[in-house]
Amino acid sequence: MLKGRLGLDSAKVPHADRAGCLYLARGALTARDGTLAFLQGDTTEADALSPGDYAIPLQTVSIILLGPGSTVSHDALRLLAHARTALAAVGEDGVRLYTAPPMIPDRSGLARLQARIWADDDLRIMTARRMYALRLGEILPHSDLNVLRGIEGARMKETYALWAQRIGIEWRGRKYDRSNPNAADYPNQALNHAASAVEAAAAIAVTATATIPQLGFIHEDPGQSFVLDIADLYRDQITIPCAFKAAKQVHEHPTENIERVTRRLTGRILSDEKVIPAMIERIKALIEGRD
Repeated sequence: MLKGRLGLDSAKVPHADRAGCLYLARGALTARDGTLAFLQGDTTEADALSPGDYAIPLQTVSIILLGPGSTVSHDALRLLAHARTALAAVGEDGVRLYTAPPMIPDRSGLARLQARIWADDDLRIMTARRMYALRLGEILPHSDLNVLRGIEGARMKETYALWAQRIGIEWRGRKYDRSNPNAADYPNQALNHAASAVEAAAAIAVTATATIPQLGFIHEDPGQSFVLDIADLYRDQITIPCAFKAAKQVHEHPTENIERVTRRLTGRILSDEKVIPAMIERIKALIEGRD
């Protein structure tokens, strides 16, 4: 009776056939007539929907990103669980990830491949080299991870300096106190905020692919090592330029808040350039050994 009432007989649509992510904010997500409904309230410029009542095709998306000012009913959660559609509570523009229930995908292939590669020393270093090649534009011949990290660190110093010069801000090096991050200058504060936003996007991509966050190929100790690996792939093209542009904006308009400016700028780029879908495809390519 439950399946008939909720219309769940054909709910198990493969995630490969679904659209991906759907962002909803400032409204109520509920269940109605066997599917989801979203009552959109007052909006901001960032919202895609106008105020109104919308039917949500839960079986055609892989994950719903529920933004600020939203509520979700118990029946809606039951529908999502049966349809194997994940729900993540995120910050404005999806740049903070607060929680994400397991997606329970139809297949475990990527996770099993990832574990197999991670457990093999040769395959693991090969994957790390591929990740560095994506960032640095060349395949480094070294097979020692510490050497690769050292080369990447030196390249990053050059990248910071080049972007600072290009955007027109003063750069004194990457310096900040973890116990008091707000004591850092604007560029360093902005780098922290932009990095958090990109890491949240990477966390969503890792969740959507059901890969294993703890099994990183470059990062090792953090519980989100693979998330950090993926986020770092976008440091040069998104994190640094967004951070330095935000730092320049706040330097020119001191009354603005550096965290908010950085978060909104980074969120807009993540959305405009469809970074999360790109991350998902990149994860698949890395794990499956495709270029």
